[in-house]
Amino acid sequence: QVQLVESGGGLVQAGGSLRLSCAASGRTFSRYTMGWFRQAPGKEREFVAAITWDTWSSGTTSYADSVKGRFTISRDNAKDTVYLQMNSLKPEDTAVYYCAARTGWGLFRSQYEYADWGHGTQVTVSS
Repeated sequence: QVQLVESGGGLVQAGGSLRLSCAASGRTFSRYTMGWFRQAPGKEREFVAAITWDTWSSGTTSYADSVKGRFTISRDNAKDTVYLQMNSLKPEDTAVYYCAARTGWGLFRSQYEYADWGHGTQVTVSS
């Protein structure tokens, strides 16, 4: 099991940027596939982005269509941290953002495929 702590959320105007961080501890972070999910009020939790662990690159990535071209997921294995850079934010990006982790290599897009979760960080985008 790995412990995850998100940070970096806040209030931002539409068109602005935020960078979320997720610090991991407890296991070998470099062998975990990491994901970001979000949940808006009254809606189900949805996939945002995922990044694998690769021995040949900094990680293979996957994005939800709604954030593709605006959000970037990355990881720093030396710091046991995964990031979500969010640019050109829209009011519909308002949600609680969760970091998730699982063992195994793959671009997993379902919340049910992840074993470990952080407590979330609130992102609010005003119009």
